[in-house]
Parts: sequence; C-alpha cells; structure tokens
Amino acid sequence: MPRTTERKDHPLSMRLPDADIAMIDRAALLRGRSRTDFVRDAAVRAAEDAVMEAMPIRMSAVGFEAFISTLSGPATPVTEMVDVFRRPAPWETPVGNGEA
Repeated sequence: MPRTTERKDHPLSMRLPDADIAMIDRAALLRGRSRTDFVRDAAVRAAEDAVMEAMPIRMSAVGFEAFISTLSGPATPVTEMVDVFRRPAPWETPVGNGEA
C-alpha cells in the first residue's frame, strides 16, 4: 500500500521583466544565495513587516498610563549618542593629512 505524505512546499510562479530578474540575480549573487532563497527571504520579510504594521498593540490601562508618563516626562540624553553627534561628519574632516 503506497504511503502518502503531506507536501510541505508550495510552488510560486511569477512573470518578471528581464531587468527585474537581472537585479534579483545580482543581489542574490552578492549575498551568496540562490535566486529562490533570496526572493523567498525578501518576500517573507516583507510579509512579516506588513503583518506587524497591522497588528494592534495591546496593554493594560496601568501599562498605558506608565507609557504616556514616560513619553511626557523630560528627555534623558544618551551619552553615547551625544558623543556621536559631537563628532565631525566624515565629509567635514580633512582628507590626506597624513594621519592614520
């Protein structure tokens, strides 16, 4: 008696212009992935983003009050971020001054 197994993979087919295929193939090559793996990962990531954006955030009344209180309170500087913003931007630093 032959055994039947449930198929876990579902084929997906689409028609794309040559330019799109070329871009996908180039990106997949840069990532060291196959076209299928690259497209699958990109599609799943986009789907997860869409689902997460549509999900409501639920919290208790007490949690919401704490959240609003934190947002309404004074800002606290993050030392590491202050340091980053005090540095000159790369395009503001001299090039070729012999320092390494």
